[in-house]
Amino acid sequence: MSEGPVFELCHYRLKRGRRDDLIELFEREFIESQIATGMSLHGMYRDCDDPDAFVWVRSFPDMPSRARSLAEFYGGPVWKAFGAAANDTMINSDNVLLLRSAGQPPFTAARSANGGKPLVTVTTYSLAPRREDEFVTFFGNYVAPLMQRAGARSDARFVTERSENTFSRLPVREGETVCVQVNAFESAHAYAAFEAELADITEWISDVQPRLDQFVWRQPETMRLLPTRRSAHVW
Repeated sequence: MSEGPVFELCHYRLKRGRRDDLIELFEREFIESQIATGMSLHGMYRDCDDPDAFVWVRSFPDMPSRARSLAEFYGGPVWKAFGAAANDTMINSDNVLLLRSAGQPPFTAARSANGGKPLVTVTTYSLAPRREDEFVTFFGNYVAPLMQRAGARSDARFVTERSENTFSRLPVREGETVCVQVNAFESAHAYAAFEAELADITEWISDVQPRLDQFVWRQPETMRLLPTRRSAHVW
């Protein structure tokens, strides 16, 4: 079992047209009630490329605390009152990665909004088993500096948490090895400029990207996300 906080990256598939219903309910009933059990809620997001997806991140001090907090919340009065309404918006809620921080304190730069529409990207790199430490070292030394040079703000980096899921009522994706990188941008325009700038860096094209591709066994998956009104993670 790892020491320190554990995180859940949750990616829900929703019934058509029900995302705003879930977000309204979530922000009204499920933020303070989860925090009261000892959880931390870091970000809630709309997926720019999927109108029927809701993404959010929460954390726990450690795995024993996770089991206690989840049991308290999902066995408590708020979930009993509103859980059925939340579930009614969903097709499934099983796409959950159990993660631990890697390489930097997560979300420490994300505290206040600038009045615009910040964009968050969450990129999942699928790795061969037990290569996450090697990948994180490579990423921190070579990939992250070039991303920051191109205009990204690195807000979190995670790898797979290998502890057993001790709250089986909520399934998580098991048997995978991933690294997840969270970047933030002032706007969608700033993200487009970042992509163009990164593609124009000779070192990225000729050296770093080919080396990165050797680590991953499928194309990295990037979600472009907009923080919701009450998301703690903003620009």
